[in-house]
Amino acid sequence: MIEITRETKETQISVKLNLYGTGKAKINTGVGFYDHMLEAFTKHAHIDLEVQCTGDTHIDDHHSVEDVGIVIGQALKKAIYPVKSIERFGNATVVMDEASVTCDIDLSNRGYLVFELPIGGKVGEFDVELVEEFFKAFAFNLPLTLHLIYNRGKNKHHIIEAAFKALAVALRRAVTVNENAGIPSTKGVL
Repeated sequence: MIEITRETKETQISVKLNLYGTGKAKINTGVGFYDHMLEAFTKHAHIDLEVQCTGDTHIDDHHSVEDVGIVIGQALKKAIYPVKSIERFGNATVVMDEASVTCDIDLSNRGYLVFELPIGGKVGEFDVELVEEFFKAFAFNLPLTLHLIYNRGKNKHHIIEAAFKALAVALRRAVTVNENAGIPSTKGVL
């Protein structure tokens, strides 16, 4: 079990993570829609994840969303690197009713994000622009190469949830144990 804490003037966060878990989630960020997305991510990645965040949500949800992404990325970094005996690459397309999103990842130890989800506005009280902030913080703190590509859909909730679930399934596939892989790089290190 990996445990990470982070305290700033804006947020106090603790994360516990088991990479090869059963999908158990205990999430409390103070941002309801975000909790729902992290629970879906946890379930479909087959990780166990506990997140406790107290943030300055009286201002807005930005710091909580971004900082939780940072800490989850850091916890996964401790669990995954140095990469050895896993697949390394993962991809998934997930559909939610009319929506479809594809995620491709490379556990490259290099942070990069391609974010092509045409969303804006709000889902309930949640500012949709924060979705990209989460994925950016996640990708650069893990670090990994992450591509999220919109295929179709109209409902913002469905599109966002499909993105979180697609990341989850792609990550699950990338960390699949493969004893024959050794260090899956021609460089000999990741």
